[in-house]
Amino acid sequence: MKFSRHTAVALMSVVALLGATACGNDDDSSGDGTKDVEVFTWWADGGEKAGLDGLVSTFGKDCADYKFVNGAIAGGAGATAKTVLASRLQQNDPPDTFQAHAGAELTDYINAGQIEDLSNDYKTWGLDSAFPKGLIDNLTVQGKIYSVPANIHRANVLWTNKKVLTDAGITSDATTLDQFIANLETLKGKGIAAPLAVGKDWTQLMLLEAVLITDLGPQKFTGLWDGSTDWNGADVTKGIEDFKKLLGYSNQDRDTLDWTDAEKLVMEGKAAYQLMGDWEAADLDTKGFKDYGYAPFPGNTGAFQWLADSFVLPKGAKNADGTRCWLKTVGSAEGQKAFNTKKGSIPARTDADAADYPAYQQSAIADWKKDTQVPSCAHGAGCTQGLMGAINSAIGKFSTDLDVSSFQKALVAATSQFIKK
Repeated sequence: MKFSRHTAVALMSVVALLGATACGNDDDSSGDGTKDVEVFTWWADGGEKAGLDGLVSTFGKDCADYKFVNGAIAGGAGATAKTVLASRLQQNDPPDTFQAHAGAELTDYINAGQIEDLSNDYKTWGLDSAFPKGLIDNLTVQGKIYSVPANIHRANVLWTNKKVLTDAGITSDATTLDQFIANLETLKGKGIAAPLAVGKDWTQLMLLEAVLITDLGPQKFTGLWDGSTDWNGADVTKGIEDFKKLLGYSNQDRDTLDWTDAEKLVMEGKAAYQLMGDWEAADLDTKGFKDYGYAPFPGNTGAFQWLADSFVLPKGAKNADGTRCWLKTVGSAEGQKAFNTKKGSIPARTDADAADYPAYQQSAIADWKKDTQVPSCAHGAGCTQGLMGAINSAIGKFSTDLDVSSFQKALVAATSQFIKK
């Protein structure tokens, strides 16, 4: 990831500010006798902030001896937040807890010895039985568990502006990539210049992954992240070529937009489609936009591409007891309900009542139980942060030059470096 000089200065300022906040109170206590728990996330607005607020409310009731301190750093998928966090961890100045995607993304923190083992806490809090076995298996690294997931998100969802589609005479969801491309062509013919709204780097990786799930199938797609599927294969080439076709129907300023900027194009009727995770439902609801539809990305029906937001206990946290109270709340039935009903995700626990959730979440809960589960690299379930960064860098170049051969070679080189067969 490349940063301008102004971005670097801004990040240094944020780091300095957070460092001062964390270090300026030696006893970690506020004036009213409660103890601060700094919770570091990238949930700063929209449905994400609404979900965090719900969780904070439950924490306030369950952990009245402690005070929530919001350490949120804005930026889609946490790109800016992760940069600030890395600096703080290097300076041995961790927040009391920080958000991280469950799965392979945690590998870097585990290998660096930066987060604590929570296995005994899982047993104490009953999380080893509240979470499904498959999720526990995915969270376990060499017999230890290092994070508490607050939710399950689905990444491979296509969101639509229903009025734009109806006005163009499109009355049903595309179920194949060919049908989808035909719909995009129809929309262009009706005057929608860029019918597919796309943002920068990681949002493009999400779109590429959805296309690869369609062209490779769930099993071979999953194999891309464990070395059992060849990134140099003809089916991957086809996936990249299909990805290139879709970019041809997208907005030309895609490399400058965050996901919420691309979402705005759909809300304003300047685009008809956006591939985005299901946090979009809560965000659209929060912003008062109701005329939207959703479906699995064309060709992805039966595949649930998952990711999970989770929290950890950093080594050297100033208020470890307060962090454990936060983590217990994150994993509790009440905490997960308060969080997920507002954020647009579904609970990681198996004892949730689907009737407590809006329509989208009810459909996601049902699909989670029956669909084939595949991981998301764009959100850390399938790959490490190093590989994610390398792929995003290659995508940035491809978005400009659209050179299929060079892009595939870059993907082969990146995965060869980070994935050991």
